[in-house]
Parts: sequence; structure tokens; C-alpha cells
Amino acid sequence: MTMPAHLETDATQLRQTMAKGLTEGGALADPAWRQAVERVPRHRFVPGFYLPADERDEQGLTVWEPVTAELDYGRWLAAVYSDTTLITQFDSAEPDWKQPAVRHGGAPTSSSTLPSLVVQMWADADVREGHTVLEIGTGTGYSTALACERLGSADVTSIEVDPHRLSQAAGALYGLGYTPTLVVADGLYGYWPEAKFDRIVAACSFRAVPSALLAQTRPGGKILLTLSGWLYGYARVLLTVGADGAAEGRLLGGTVSFMSARTHAAPMFGNPAHWAAGLPGNARTTPHSPQRISAPTQEAFHLRFLVQSAVPDVQMTTVGEVVHLVDVVTGSAATLTPGGGGWAVREGGPVKLWERIERLLDAYDAAGAPGPETFTLHVYDGGQHLRHPQMPGLPLSLPRS
Repeated sequence: MTMPAHLETDATQLRQTMAKGLTEGGALADPAWRQAVERVPRHRFVPGFYLPADERDEQGLTVWEPVTAELDYGRWLAAVYSDTTLITQFDSAEPDWKQPAVRHGGAPTSSSTLPSLVVQMWADADVREGHTVLEIGTGTGYSTALACERLGSADVTSIEVDPHRLSQAAGALYGLGYTPTLVVADGLYGYWPEAKFDRIVAACSFRAVPSALLAQTRPGGKILLTLSGWLYGYARVLLTVGADGAAEGRLLGGTVSFMSARTHAAPMFGNPAHWAAGLPGNARTTPHSPQRISAPTQEAFHLRFLVQSAVPDVQMTTVGEVVHLVDVVTGSAATLTPGGGGWAVREGGPVKLWERIERLLDAYDAAGAPGPETFTLHVYDGGQHLRHPQMPGLPLSLPRS
């Protein structure tokens, strides 16, 4: 299909409408970022993507429908200029957008993040003219283009672990006249040749703050990234790096999640029944339901991150009504089974997983259910710890990168 002659006119109108909506919604308070959104043609970065169908398949899997201009011009362009994340890749396999197929399930591994969040990240990191910036996770290149539009290409370095993804992004960026430094590199190690940076902003999540990023940030510079883990708890943090190389900063509010850096993804742990078979037969009753960390609520989202920080190597899965906790690092495991109006716990191994989680939940409740913004992350030579003034004696150790 040849693109309609009126594509650029349609796109410009939709882009103006999107920018207006983002401004009215509070996401574009800075006129300079609004101007960038109005100028950068997002459609040039997403020739194809997937959107979820209204219903799941017979196995309960999400049905992902491919969307391109050739398949449905109107749907494609409307989605491009909506405040929506567009999935562009599953399981690290690049789609054939000339003959795209419907997908059932799968793990998204690349996307074009919703524009409001992209701009929010640049704004939260306090990125301004004159700053040199490292972006981790080029993805489609749309976020990179916004930074180039605002700062100028010479001050922007963007790295991406997937060579094909970077090649696609580079084609779109260079085709529009943006010439940032683009590199195939692992975000865990930053990019030394262009260091040091005034700002580092990551569009993927890490289990802990990579030490290389601290070393590559100028004193007084800032790092904005998302912390995540194997329980899929997330928290954003804005760190300020000191002259001694240490850093600290408060967690930011909201329920933002990003795909994990590929080397930080959760490992496979096998059959939950095998882990449960080795647990002691005696069970005890717990005062806390596992739904406190699994419910689809903002508090559970926050608690899941705190719990994950206390037991950083734990994974959780539910089989039937039984909740399984598995720690592949220590060999510890636990199960929670509903019954009699409560939950019965069995746990074994060197770490009593649910007992440790109970202690954290008790401390959280005693502190009055503090929100994310009340926690501070300290990163120093001896480790990385979350701290809270009403939760003394409970430093939540994050895994070292």
C-alpha cells in the first residue's frame, strides 16, 4: 500500500491534538517539551505495532493484533497519536511487518512508551538545555528524537542492547535529521566514551543501580531509573550523585513499570510442585494474605516492591488456589494455601521467605502505610539500601548489580 498523500497533514493535526491533551492533563507543563511533542512525527518511528484484542483466547492468553498502515490506516494513525504504549517486539524476535501475524501471549521486549510518560521522565530528570544526556534503551527512537529536538543532537547519547532495534531507530532518526550518538551497548555498563553525563535516564528497569552509571555521572548530576525485580514490583527513583561517587534520592510516586534489562530478567525456576514437595508438613496460619502484594491496587504495587527488596531473589506464582514462593539463589521455598478464612503457610530452606515478608508488612503497617515518596534510596560503596524514618532497623537491601 502506498501511503496516502494526506498522511503528513493528518499526522500534524493529530499531533497537535495529542499535545493539547497532554498539556491539559498536566503532562506537558514545560512549553519547550510541548513544542518537541508537536514537532516530532511519532508515526515515523512505529511503522508497525501490536494492540491487545478485546478478548483473550481459549487458553486465557492475550491476543495481540498487528497494526500497520497497510492493514488499517485509520487505526494505525489514531493509535500512534494516542497516549498509549505500542508494543513493537515480543520475546526478542523482530516481527515481519510486511506479513505480520496475530500473536497469542508472549513477553514484550520492546515498545514505544506512551508519550506522557516519555515527557514525564525527561521532566522528572530535570533535563534542560546545555545538559549532556545518556538515554538507556533507544527502543523505537521516539524518545531520543524528543530529547534531540529539545537539547540538540550533539548532547544526546542513546544506547540499545538490540542491534536490529537500534538500526531501525537510527534509520528513523537520521531520516528526520536527528544525529545523536547511537550505540549498541548494555545499559548496565553505560557508555564510557561519552562520559561524563549531566543526566542519565533509563527506559528499562534494573534490579539495582548499576555502579557504572554512578561513575559516569558528573558530581551534582542526576540519574532517573526504574528499579524492578523478580516479583515484578517497580519503583522509580531520582538519584543525585555526590562528589564522592555515592548517590541518594527519593522514590517517585505512581505505578510506572518498564521491561527489565535483559540480563536482569527473572530466571526459570522449574515446576512449583517440585519445590513444594520438599517443604515440611507442618503449617502455621499467617495474619497476612498474599493478596496484599498481588491485588491490582496502587498500594499492592508499592508493597510488592518493598517486599521484593526484602527478599530480592524470590519469585511468586499461583497454581490453583496455592501461592508458591521460590528462591532459586538460596533454595528456599514457601506455599500459602487458603482455608478456614485464612492462609496456611509452609516454608523451608535457609531463608524463611514468608516470615521475612511478614516482618516487613508488620513494620509497614506500624509506620502508617507510608507511600513511595517517603522512602530514600542510598547508594554507596558498601551497598544499596532503602530507608524510612518510621521503619528503623529495616534497611531493605537491594541486590548488587
